Amino acid sequence: MSTGDLQSILTLLAFVSFIGIVWWAYSKRQQAAFGEAERIPLDDDAPWRPSAGARAPTDAGSREER
Repeated sequence: MSTGDLQSILTLLAFVSFIGIVWWAYSKRQQAAFGEAERIPLDDDAPWRPSAGARAPTDAGSREER
């Protein structure tokens, strides 16, 4: 078995793996899970409130120096 044969086999395995991942990602069973995950950034949660010991972030660039 030459190096070219080994490279051809590895290329074929990588291609088959890629096709398998694409098939899995677009399968009907994954549609519900991915549909829920795609909504995560758009969900409107309660606004962030600092805890009692935390300090609120400040923007040093917007303050005027006196």
